[in-house]
Amino acid sequence: MQENQITASEWEVMRVVWANKQTTSKYISEVLEDKMNWKPATTKTLIGRLVKKNKLSTIEEGRKYLYSPQVTEQECIQESSKEVLQQVCSKKRGSVLYQMIEDTTVSIKDIEKMQKLLEEKKTSAPEVILCQCTPGQCNCSLS
Repeated sequence: MQENQITASEWEVMRVVWANKQTTSKYISEVLEDKMNWKPATTKTLIGRLVKKNKLSTIEEGRKYLYSPQVTEQECIQESSKEVLQQVCSKKRGSVLYQMIEDTTVSIKDIEKMQKLLEEKKTSAPEVILCQCTPGQCNCSLS
């Protein structure tokens, strides 16, 4: 995981902030208390990490702090999906995408968007994807 990448727990915090645009640690704790079984101190620790990673900004308002997202949910989704794909052999990335789609319930509208994108990508897709792994990191070079 890259240093600036957010963890699964940090994602939970960010989802609350994205949904509310600007919020307090108290509210974040209340939202996640039952789902995550966290103490307020845990939530504050995660918020602190997100501030250090420049994912959240802080505004002091009286005796409380308000937190706002510094990045969009879409930016974080793109960053995370790129990281997942970089962890596997380039020849296996299609299989990863296939598996993700197979394991996910998607709407008709999303399916139509994906079909359109795949048709566009098909016009410039190579016949074969070459392995770009360091020798010994996958079995492509062994065959």
